[in-house]
Amino acid sequence: MGRDGKCERFERLIVYHVNETTDPATALRNIANHLQSAPDLKAVVVAHNNGIDFLLAGARDKDGEPFEVRIAALKSQGVDFRVCGNTLARREIDPRRVIPEAKLVPSGVAEIGRLQAKEGYAYMRL
Repeated sequence: MGRDGKCERFERLIVYHVNETTDPATALRNIANHLQSAPDLKAVVVAHNNGIDFLLAGARDKDGEPFEVRIAALKSQGVDFRVCGNTLARREIDPRRVIPEAKLVPSGVAEIGRLQAKEGYAYMRL
């Protein structure tokens, strides 16, 4: 909203929901573009289901480039990455495989809901 400052907080808080791995490189590029146009953006990426795969150690894009480099760059700009613990348990993935830039949360869906309902984050699905 804007000029009166009443809704500016909501324009700066966004939670990105990633639950598939169809094109995480595009998702990361979209987040970087968003940050470029809104440098004061506070962004959280919450991944669950197959969406966690790019946040696992050794994950690479279709050109063989490691995702961790782009994730580290976004992290240095203040983007938080969160991985669903329920997904790790269901898929029998050792939590130690999650890259250090990402934080484990008990439930990805619950984290998205909490950020929206209790902290005023806008929602965007990537």
